[in-house]
Amino acid sequence: MAEDNRNNPENKPYISVILPALDEELTIKDCIEEIKAALHKNNQKSEIIVSSSSTDKTDEIALSLGAKVIRPPKKGYGNAYLEAFKEASGDIIIIADADGTYELSKIPKFIEEIERGADLVMGNRLRRKMRRGAMPPLHRYVGNPLLTMMLNLSFHTNISDAHCGMRAIRKDALSGLNLKTPGMEFASEMVIEAARKNLKIAEVSIDYFPRKTPSKLHSFADGWRHIRFMLLYQPLPFLSIPGLFFLVLGAVLMAIYYFEGDVESANMHSFVLAAILFIGGLQVILMGVNIKTYSVIAGYNENVGIIEQVFNYHNLEREIVAGILLMAAGTTIGLYIIIHWMESGYGSISQVSNAVVALTLFISGLQIIFSAVFNSMMLMKYE
Repeated sequence: MAEDNRNNPENKPYISVILPALDEELTIKDCIEEIKAALHKNNQKSEIIVSSSSTDKTDEIALSLGAKVIRPPKKGYGNAYLEAFKEASGDIIIIADADGTYELSKIPKFIEEIERGADLVMGNRLRRKMRRGAMPPLHRYVGNPLLTMMLNLSFHTNISDAHCGMRAIRKDALSGLNLKTPGMEFASEMVIEAARKNLKIAEVSIDYFPRKTPSKLHSFADGWRHIRFMLLYQPLPFLSIPGLFFLVLGAVLMAIYYFEGDVESANMHSFVLAAILFIGGLQVILMGVNIKTYSVIAGYNENVGIIEQVFNYHNLEREIVAGILLMAAGTTIGLYIIIHWMESGYGSISQVSNAVVALTLFISGLQIIFSAVFNSMMLMKYE
């Protein structure tokens, strides 16, 4: 197989298959041979690209079998693909792992879906036979379904197995995606970007096999990275809406307990809990706003939307005034407590409820001021 057919249109491959590899000498031969057998049935020009950060014999084996081997300058699942995409010449790009877990003989089915009009084709490991030991129960019954559900709800997709690594995509569709994540989040980024660009997504059911070598995945760390990445794209539904609920709940409960009176002897613990809900809810709202702002600045989200309306340079004074008023109210209540304590001859007083209110107002005002200044500074270039 020629290493570079791009300068000769007649030799330009129709299919490019990309395999990221990190020390897969035990499986790379079988994967490449299975791919070749599958592509032979398709009867189209093709190329196999191994994007390798291996230190074993993976590269030598791949080269001996006619694959093109590239060495990304940086390690990482996403980096492996980002570098390989630059080298891929095919009109259809197939991606899969080199660990022998995917049913690579199904590649023609992926190509068929693309030729029928799909832009992106996802493998689905959950509708067919999953071999014993192929996927840990925690991943199969908790992690993967949960992350897939979160992605579907957040980005209005209908995908069965969002983290299946065997996929196909039209190259012209790929060029329109803003892909830049270097790590495992790349799997989510591709689906999210496809959904945002309204690409037509299809699925192909595949078998899934156990690895011959130890897995390089870290269940909780990698799961958190995917959740964190979805938060980066959609922080407001995940954070600010729940935060608003807790803020309102805390405010209502504080008002009820305060005006009922006798907080110190009857509802002190519930009153403190309500204050925690209020402060925590406000902090979560502001965290969502801060993440949204960073998402815009970092190029993950082009829609400034509510962020520009609430925390921009021109509205900075309003946010600061609101924060100052809350801090002033808290300070005033605090001074009242101090004066009352002095008038009592510095003896014991029962002002815990007022102290909790003062602290809640002061901290809330401080949070609003800090968040307003932070966001307005980051969004100055949009002014």
